[in-house]
Amino acid sequence: MNTSPTALVSRRRFVGDLTVAGSGLLLAGSSGSPLLAASKQAYKGPNVILIRFGGGARRRESIDPRHTHTPFTCHELVRRGVLYSRMEIDQLLDLNTSHGEGTLNLITGCYEKYRDIGETRADASRKLLGARFEAQVPTLFEYLRASFDVPDHQALIVNGEDRGDEEFYNFSNHHLFGVSYRSQTLSLRRYKGWLLREQLAEHKWDGKALLEKQAELRKLEDIDYRATKETGQGAEIATFWANWRRYYGESGLVNPRGDRLLTELALRAIKELQPRLMMINYHDCDYVHWGYFSHYTRALSIMDDGIKQIVAAVGNNPEYRDNTVFAIVPDCGRDDNPFMNVPCQHHFNSRAAHEIFALFFGRGIARGQVVDRRTQQISVARTLAQCMGFSAEHAKGPVLPEVFS
Repeated sequence: MNTSPTALVSRRRFVGDLTVAGSGLLLAGSSGSPLLAASKQAYKGPNVILIRFGGGARRRESIDPRHTHTPFTCHELVRRGVLYSRMEIDQLLDLNTSHGEGTLNLITGCYEKYRDIGETRADASRKLLGARFEAQVPTLFEYLRASFDVPDHQALIVNGEDRGDEEFYNFSNHHLFGVSYRSQTLSLRRYKGWLLREQLAEHKWDGKALLEKQAELRKLEDIDYRATKETGQGAEIATFWANWRRYYGESGLVNPRGDRLLTELALRAIKELQPRLMMINYHDCDYVHWGYFSHYTRALSIMDDGIKQIVAAVGNNPEYRDNTVFAIVPDCGRDDNPFMNVPCQHHFNSRAAHEIFALFFGRGIARGQVVDRRTQQISVARTLAQCMGFSAEHAKGPVLPEVFS
């Protein structure tokens, strides 16, 4: 029998989840899973906004004042919080320094050598260069919802439209957590799926056009191979998309695109859904793979402007003002090799691709502190868990103590 502290904590959580307030059986969460629900406390805060400074962002163009393309983050926000200027992705484990892995490192607190589900599940199709990963340990979203009375529409991942493989990082396959504690995703793909279902219900097409649209919907739904109609996005997210439709229409030619789209989704989510934990997965930096360094630097400035808008929105919202913690962390770094035909790669396991940073600021966070020691990306999860008042017992990274000093 496993009698490790982690195993004992997990068993206590399992017993806790079987505690019933009063008598009778209750359904747990909006997923409708037939679980006995614990009597959970309402979550009081702080709200947490985790920003994946994504698509691979180097320290030089981000936090170096002499070369930065992110002036608001570098000059304003660093003064408000704690900057870990030498955070890394572990170089000893031969880890892939890429976007999906970096995302899961941040929300699980563990390094894993992920493989696409086409390689790990007999019932999943093969996909070239697939990054459909399943976490083995719980995510921050699962810990939060298992610990507090937080509905799934207030545990949000905001994703880019061209990162389909990352559309279902909503829950792990851990046997004590999983789908009952899932987060929800806001993305243009999710909107397109919702819109197609609405249009089909409105009988907008018939004949060959109807068959084509039905096939298009199946393709969109297949992205999240674990989703079912019963575990869909729920009424609150449906209302969110209905409001989006009324404002931006159906063409896709009016709403923002790229990382500006993620900023807009996040701003509207703060106003309409009031998430307690939200991860924004910026990604436009990755367009540097097309070969133009300006794609990378321009993307950095777009992220910086988006962060500025989100910080302002939080300051103007009484539900968030003085009750929010931000964490800004890249998913990975980028190579610094002047002999490469395409600048700033990140797939060759170079030292620079492992070099990132982390910036924390907000309620209860120390101000104006730069920590110049080596830290690990997986420490972000346990640190945010402590901010929010729950234990990320399966996370491997230690808490970053300077955040609380």
